Amino acid sequence: MDSDLNFPVILFDGVCNLCNVSVQWVLKRDQKGQFRFAALQSGTGQRLLERFGQNRESFDTVVLVDGDRLFTRSDAAIEIARRLGKPWSWLALLRWIPKRLRDAAYDIVARHRYRWFGRRETCMLPRPEWKERFV
Repeated sequence: MDSDLNFPVILFDGVCNLCNVSVQWVLKRDQKGQFRFAALQSGTGQRLLERFGQNRESFDTVVLVDGDRLFTRSDAAIEIARRLGKPWSWLALLRWIPKRLRDAAYDIVARHRYRWFGRRETCMLPRPEWKERFV
């Protein structure tokens, strides 16, 4: 079923407040409606992680799956921004920063996201107008 997905899917930590706000931010700026979304904890999220040989118990990164390509950590964030068009696509210039440094900064936020931004007991429910964008 998941191999039939013909659109990019953003996997996110469904109980992380920062992640949920980030998903809503992307939804508002994705004028083309190109992205679909799934919590890392969901059945779809777990199947996609397994398909790419990723850890299915660690939810400390955003993941972008597009066909047979997988982006994680800072690469995923930059790729998502790039696909949103201008002015957000200009963030692709961050690729000039060495990946090791970008991912180190990403990991600091990921490690402290619950403490800094809080967490929910359950995954968010999308607004009715966004419901079809979640898989």
